[in-house]
Amino acid sequence: MQRRAERDQVVQRAKRLHRVLVCAAAVPVMLIAAGCSSDSGSGGDSGSGGGSNSGKGADSGASASASAAPTVQAAAYNSLPDACGTLSKKTLKALAPEASKGKKGTSEAGTRGSCSWSSLDNNGVKGSQFRWLNVSLLRFESDASRGTGEAQAAKYYEQQIQDAQSVAGAKNTKSQAVGGTGDAATLVRYDLKKKEGAFKQQTVVTRVENVVVTVDYNGAGLAGDKTPSADDLGKLAERAAKETVAAVSAANGEGAANPAPTGSASKDPSKAPSKSASPSASPSKSASKSASPSKSAAKTS
Repeated sequence: MQRRAERDQVVQRAKRLHRVLVCAAAVPVMLIAAGCSSDSGSGGDSGSGGGSNSGKGADSGASASASAAPTVQAAAYNSLPDACGTLSKKTLKALAPEASKGKKGTSEAGTRGSCSWSSLDNNGVKGSQFRWLNVSLLRFESDASRGTGEAQAAKYYEQQIQDAQSVAGAKNTKSQAVGGTGDAATLVRYDLKKKEGAFKQQTVVTRVENVVVTVDYNGAGLAGDKTPSADDLGKLAERAAKETVAAVSAANGEGAANPAPTGSASKDPSKAPSKSASPSASPSKSASKSASPSKSAAKTS
């Protein structure tokens, strides 16, 4: 009986020890499970937070994209003067003494305009002196797809010079820079022989800010009269260009008394006039509107 009791006690102690070991082994598993559960929950929060941050990133990305939308500086000039009113009576008398009044060409308010004067001093059998003058203006508006008005005007300025230098039938073509007129100015001169006489063509192309001014001026001695001096005609054409540039500046709120250069650097871009409602001029369209040197030389009366 005593031995049985001792064996029962040993068995009981063995069972208690087993339970202790089992529980001890279970504790790390529970801790690990709890840790995993905590990490999982944290991961879920992190994932949720990550989703939120991703949303914020998308919002900030969209905002950055919107703020990075292409912008372009507004054009400096938003008006043009009446082409037929750009020259003073004194200047018109010097260039086209027998002209009555200017003939307005194709125009679009604030964007393009042109005017021409034809003068024939008829001396009968002693011959005649012919003069033809055309002033054209073209303004470019800034556009995000095409660039600033000044950049477009600069491109068209170069195009006009090239057109004047490549007139069919022109002889003795020469080009020279003209100072004191707009931001850039070039005089292109050449001789053009016609059945009516020998014409001396002068074309002055000027850019002032986002406006291009083209002055076409030619003269000829008809019916045996002497051919006019190319130098004299060139000086008169430059005078007309300078006066037209002054008229453009005056139309945009600047002093008309001094037709000296009005370079872009002289104005604060932040104070540039607001855009006009008129559509921007396209170089390809404007080229067809301006007077062609070859056409101007062909006009005799």
